[in-house]
Amino acid sequence: MKKQIIATEKAPKAIGPYSQGVKAGGFIFFSGQIPLDPVTGEIRGATCAEQAEQVMENIGAMLAAVGVDFTAVVKTTIFLTDLADFAAVNEIYGRRFPVDPPARSTVEVKGLPRGVKVEIEVIAFGDW
Repeated sequence: MKKQIIATEKAPKAIGPYSQGVKAGGFIFFSGQIPLDPVTGEIRGATCAEQAEQVMENIGAMLAAVGVDFTAVVKTTIFLTDLADFAAVNEIYGRRFPVDPPARSTVEVKGLPRGVKVEIEVIAFGDW
C-alpha cells in the first residue's frame, strides 16, 4: 500500500514539516487545523467560538479537496486550551455533523500553536 499526500491551497499551508493530509488505504488522516486564514496565514477570531468557525471552514476545504464532505469523517480530536469553551465549540462542531456524527475525543491542553484556543484533527474514510 502506498501513501499519498493531500494538499490544497483552500486551507492553510503547513507551518512545519508535516502534510495537510495523508491518504493510506481507505483512510485520510488530516493534520490538526487551527484558525488560520488560508490566504493571509493570520489567526481569525478572538473568541474560541470564532476560531472554531474558521477551523471548521478549513476542515471543510480539506475534505472538499478530496471530493468529500463532513459525512466522510469517522473520528475527530478536539484540543481546547480551556474546557470552559466546550459548549460553544460543541455547538459549532455539531452543525457540521447533524446526523451520524463521528467518534470524538476532546481534551484540554496547556497550549496550542500560535497561541490559539482550539485545534481540531479529523480522520476520513471512503472509497478513494
